[in-house]
Amino acid sequence: MVFWFNSDRERGRVFAEAFARDLPDLPFVMDISERDPEEIRYILTWTTPPDLHRFRNLEIVFCIGAGVDQFKTETLPSNVMLVRMVEDGIVRMMQEYVTLAVLALHRNLKAYIGQQADATWRSLPVRQAAQQRIGILGLGMLAQAVIERLKPFGFPFAAWSRSEQHFDGVDCYHGPGGLTPFLARTDILICLLPLTKDTQGLLDGELFAALPAGAALVHVGRGAQLDHDALIAALDEGHLSGAVIDVTEPEPLSPEHVFWRHPKITLTPHIASATQPETAARAVIDNIKRHRDGLDPIGLVDRNRGY
Repeated sequence: MVFWFNSDRERGRVFAEAFARDLPDLPFVMDISERDPEEIRYILTWTTPPDLHRFRNLEIVFCIGAGVDQFKTETLPSNVMLVRMVEDGIVRMMQEYVTLAVLALHRNLKAYIGQQADATWRSLPVRQAAQQRIGILGLGMLAQAVIERLKPFGFPFAAWSRSEQHFDGVDCYHGPGGLTPFLARTDILICLLPLTKDTQGLLDGELFAALPAGAALVHVGRGAQLDHDALIAALDEGHLSGAVIDVTEPEPLSPEHVFWRHPKITLTPHIASATQPETAARAVIDNIKRHRDGLDPIGLVDRNRGY
């Protein structure tokens, strides 16, 4: 029984130390040539390794990231579990980034940076937080963590999810019928949805039109969810007031892409959240122990839902 770490060696060294300390009975390898593929029981990777059929005794594929849309799940045998990364570092960084983005939009930071470049000293109207309605697409672990971090500012919250859910202090909407009323009461929209066939292209002209005039977008879901042309049109027409974009399709964008220089867009290179090796190693080790005890791993992906 062997664990194969199929990622960068810098993080691998941190994992190796943690495994040696906490799972000394489980051999840990970074070079697959050192072992017979039939010895491999666990793999940590970013996407499906080639020639997966070689690993006849594989039990779990751990994704090193929080999202698993890059996996071709049809290439994974039905008896092999796919587990997304659920660890404190990812959660903390997403909380930080979304809080930064929401406050920047709420307090017109992009406009003031533009005014500074023009040597313009002029105050802009500002709403109180209680008047700035936050709406989150998705109500999973990251969305719930973001809500908890933003709550002290006094924003009113709503969330939309595919199926009915409940969360204290949040107006919850669900299903196709709940999307339009959810959007109608949202001033800053945060997308934290996983990428599935249902969410691909979701952030389009029709969705933007359903938001109130002057609304803004924080996009930290997946790049393929966003219609670039529709966003530019909504910003240029003045229906949307601004956007903070961390994920795009493709990545990186070409140097000529309009997002780089648009006055109402803040663009970052997919850095909202990243796996932290120390806490990620702990999460994987705990999941292997759960698996050995006959329990489902935390972050087990439902193949039918795609997350």
